[in-house]
Amino acid sequence: MSNVMCVNSAAGVVAGAGAGHGAGNGQGSNSVNVRQFNERVILNALRRLGQASKADLSRSVNLTSNTAGVIVKELEERGLIRSEGKRSGARGQPATLLSLNPEGAYSIGVKVGRRSVDTLLVDFRGHVVERRHHERDFPMPEESLALALGDIAAMRDALPSDAKDRLAGIGVAAPYDMGSWRRELDIRVDAYRVWNDVDIAARLGASTGLPVFRENDGTAAAVAEMFRGCGRELQTFAYLFIGSAIGGGLVLNGEYYRGVTGNAGDIGLMPVGPSRLASAPRPTHSCDILLTRASINSLIRHLRANGVEVVLRSELERAIPLHPGLVAEWLDDAADALVMPLLSAACLLDVEAIVIDADLPMEVRRDLESRLNRCLDEAVPEARRPPPLRLGQVGRQAAALGAAILPLHLNYSPSREILVNQ
Repeated sequence: MSNVMCVNSAAGVVAGAGAGHGAGNGQGSNSVNVRQFNERVILNALRRLGQASKADLSRSVNLTSNTAGVIVKELEERGLIRSEGKRSGARGQPATLLSLNPEGAYSIGVKVGRRSVDTLLVDFRGHVVERRHHERDFPMPEESLALALGDIAAMRDALPSDAKDRLAGIGVAAPYDMGSWRRELDIRVDAYRVWNDVDIAARLGASTGLPVFRENDGTAAAVAEMFRGCGRELQTFAYLFIGSAIGGGLVLNGEYYRGVTGNAGDIGLMPVGPSRLASAPRPTHSCDILLTRASINSLIRHLRANGVEVVLRSELERAIPLHPGLVAEWLDDAADALVMPLLSAACLLDVEAIVIDADLPMEVRRDLESRLNRCLDEAVPEARRPPPLRLGQVGRQAAALGAAILPLHLNYSPSREILVNQ
């Protein structure tokens, strides 16, 4: 299933490449495409800025004040943006602040993981309206699909009757090849490999009749950070998320980058040395991969090897403050494993920062950041500085939130293809 689809909403038909114009390459069709492109540029700017005046928008997107004003008026009439009152504290006539209208469109995000299924309903601003969470230990596809479909049905029913046709679609965040790396992730059920043959997005689309947008869970989490976290300040950054495994994504010049196969930024498969922990499995070759050492599963494995019974995330949260020594041992090993992949990413991409988030308590995230900074300072090559680290601002629901933002972003964001007649 294609990642970019067209969506019919109450605000009008949101068209993809080449749509919204007649045949031929006349001046009129070009004007329609340029206007549509500029509309999306303004919507995209408001999604990042939160609030802005017409003057702010014209400067931000490099449009004349008159052009921005005409587009803003049209978007207001279509219910996609609204006035938020006057800006206070400035000299002269106070400017009217604009923002996305939360009721302009809605979207559902589903994160299907190895230890949980999360579903979010978000409004046009990307704010969460409703959320559901199910903890499971390596659920099989039919169970995950049933949980997600039940949540989606409940959220569609919860929408006001006049908003049901403004549902832009479903975003899905799930690891690619989820049934792989059974040794590294301690997946004990051989049948779990069936996940590699399941197209969860196609199944959800067939069952719901809604357009579905699929991304790797690390990429989806990077999308959430791009719009709701550090991406409001950074234009180019590498992002990693420590969950059951460890994944990541790339944001380059203000846009997320998928790569050829959709796996750009998938740091978890980068080679690292063997773990120093006796609890870790021995690699089959001279090196291991990062997800063996820097993942929540590796923390759970280390706790279990030392007599602490942990299965679900809620049990892990209770165990962490009770066993600080074991957690510190894991943090040391995870930080050591992360150093070379992070230095390699910084040298290759020359990003503004590396953003690190995790499905872990904030104090553990801060501890990992502190240890990483020390390790990077010691390992950085001559004439180079260690990459700046930033803690992610979204947290454990980053992948689900990014999935929910996908239909809104892909249907309402600017694309150069809009400017090309088909």
